[in-house]
Amino acid sequence: MPKATAHLFFVSIHAGVDRAAKEFGVQVLWNGPNEETEHSRQIQIVDAFIAQRVDALAISATDERALVAPLQRATAAGIPFSVFDSAVNLEDYVTFVATDNHAAGRQAAREIGRLIKGQGSVAIVMQKPGGASTGLRERGFQETLEREFPAVRLVARQFGMGDRARSRAAAENILTAHPRLDAMFGSSEAASIGIIQAVESRGRAGQVKVVSFDNSDIHRSALHGGTLDVMLVQDPDKIGYEAVRSLVLKLRGEVPAHRLDLPVRRFTRENAADLQS
Repeated sequence: MPKATAHLFFVSIHAGVDRAAKEFGVQVLWNGPNEETEHSRQIQIVDAFIAQRVDALAISATDERALVAPLQRATAAGIPFSVFDSAVNLEDYVTFVATDNHAAGRQAAREIGRLIKGQGSVAIVMQKPGGASTGLRERGFQETLEREFPAVRLVARQFGMGDRARSRAAAENILTAHPRLDAMFGSSEAASIGIIQAVESRGRAGQVKVVSFDNSDIHRSALHGGTLDVMLVQDPDKIGYEAVRSLVLKLRGEVPAHRLDLPVRRFTRENAADLQS
């Protein structure tokens, strides 16, 4: 269960899921809400899978609190679950596999600090409240700016609610309120795309330093064109693969790792040719 089927990141996770399903000879049912804000829809899907008596579940939680009760129902029904990408407030999962999001947020802050030479004003377009993965990135970013770059001011923080258009509107609001802004960070695919579009529409490409998260055609074009300075990219294929693998091992009676933290990859114009779609 991805937390949003409409996002390219989860399309790439699906590819890893399918690769593992073929390798291990298991059937995978893929279903999730269209957008990350649809908590009730994801709860319905969990309950539907429980009713089908599937052998195991893997989920990227739309909200770390809202999905607790449904997953407790799965456990009570004897269905083990793994968590991928975005956490839930439970510890009895088989495996939690995700990007080391707090470390990724720290890295984003250090990239920004380097780009603006340790001083200036910075803004962040965030994903949405309640999302564990993006929340960790945003927290790591802010904490590292405060601790390591005392001359850098975080002047604005706005949610884009996982939507490109709303993220663009948030970024444009920030650019209007802070015409001398030095840099921006987008903590997700949608947030980053919103920033890219806002910076380009305002004619600020190359003037406002931009550090983005995730990967898309828009990201790659902006990196080649000079709007983006640094892309931090996850490995969604591996996340999907390892989520399935953990459950296969569990069903075989083996004990998979309880947690897998994956690093991000850093791309600039210098190594952009290594980026994959």
